Amino acid sequence: MPRKKSQKKIFVLDTSVILYNHNAINSFDDNDVVIPITVLEELDNFKKGNETKNFEAREFIRIMDRLSAKNTLQNWIKLDFPKSGKIKVCMNESPAQLDAVKIFGDEKPDHRILNAALMMREEHPEAKVILVSKDVNLRIKAKSLNLPAEDFETGKIKDVDSLYSGKTVLENIDPAIIDRLYKAGLCDAADIGIKNPIPNNYFIIRNESSSVLAYYNPLLDKIERVEKRPAFKILPRNAEQVFAMHAITNKNVKLVTLQGVAGTGKTLLALAGALDQKRYFKQIYLARPIVPLSNKDIGYLPGDIKSKLNPYMEPLWDNLKFIQNQYNEKDKEYKQISDALESEKLVITPLAYIRGRSISNICFIVDEAQNLTPHEVKTIITRAGEGTKIIFTGDVYQIDTPYLDSQSNGLSYLIDKIKHHGIYAHIRLEKGERSELANLANELL
Repeated sequence: MPRKKSQKKIFVLDTSVILYNHNAINSFDDNDVVIPITVLEELDNFKKGNETKNFEAREFIRIMDRLSAKNTLQNWIKLDFPKSGKIKVCMNESPAQLDAVKIFGDEKPDHRILNAALMMREEHPEAKVILVSKDVNLRIKAKSLNLPAEDFETGKIKDVDSLYSGKTVLENIDPAIIDRLYKAGLCDAADIGIKNPIPNNYFIIRNESSSVLAYYNPLLDKIERVEKRPAFKILPRNAEQVFAMHAITNKNVKLVTLQGVAGTGKTLLALAGALDQKRYFKQIYLARPIVPLSNKDIGYLPGDIKSKLNPYMEPLWDNLKFIQNQYNEKDKEYKQISDALESEKLVITPLAYIRGRSISNICFIVDEAQNLTPHEVKTIITRAGEGTKIIFTGDVYQIDTPYLDSQSNGLSYLIDKIKHHGIYAHIRLEKGERSELANLANELL
């Protein structure tokens, strides 16, 4: 029997999808894509600024400008990618049957975008019209109108709870193997019952009487003992912190991710480890994305740009001060940190201010990476030059931006996609070390 032809699909994209990934229109195989005119109007409001959403808006506008050179955007235009469908702009947002503006009693952009999708359904009864949005409330409204609605799934992992942890606990290991690791520092993966070990995966190897920390060294093809060592007087307090410090200070590892809840020491360890290795780098950048409070633009805050940004950068300064205060003001290490700041060997800055800078021979720490999209993470990594090390830290369950979640944020995506590569190491920090009170809050609240 001939194969039954699948029903044609038309995907109507919301503004949130474009701001998440400007190249989203090429993610729907050979199906067609519609951009409501209201989306273009909203993107016009986002095109100015230094934040990633502004960059995404500008890039998408350029794509649409290039496509419009082929034909008017009111007609279907073939997308650039092979096997892609067609695209058009929906100018008419006044459906004859259901009208979202009248139903919800407000002519807001979301309702006009709903109307564009409803209009496409009227014009193309042979096709399945689907609204695609990162805004869960808009998807609920669409479904209330019996209009299929989906999240933008590209870059979204399936199960965040089974995300790679970076470590393996091995029980009941022969005491002779543990003794060999302590004496020689090395053993074969087969000795501890591991086949096809993941590069830079960490191990807690133990039995009833002894234990040892180790990792798989892909360069030696051996299990190698990991020693507990401090960096700028910051001493790891548990096995995961030992692993994290090892990954940060391992010169053969060029990309590190640290995941964990508040108080597990992610940022402190990253900064202390980077300072310990500063002789290998031209600069250390410590950056974090600006996520405005209550999703308000930072422009509403008083003062000049430095004053506006201080609240967002304060946690980074706190970690640096904590490390510096491990020493007396007369100690050379205390002065080294002050000198590094003055000479811009160490730079604490919003992530948006890094755009356009060369990141060769730099240790680049990106804090709160869970607030980045997969596309943003890819952009950062692809700009890394020779001699650069990048460290991403964050908590995939603590998302501060409205269109990301634990499955779709850039940190989860990165951990899931890159875990088997020889220059990458990851560790999930599980035990809070800030205080007993902070641990209580993380566990029970």
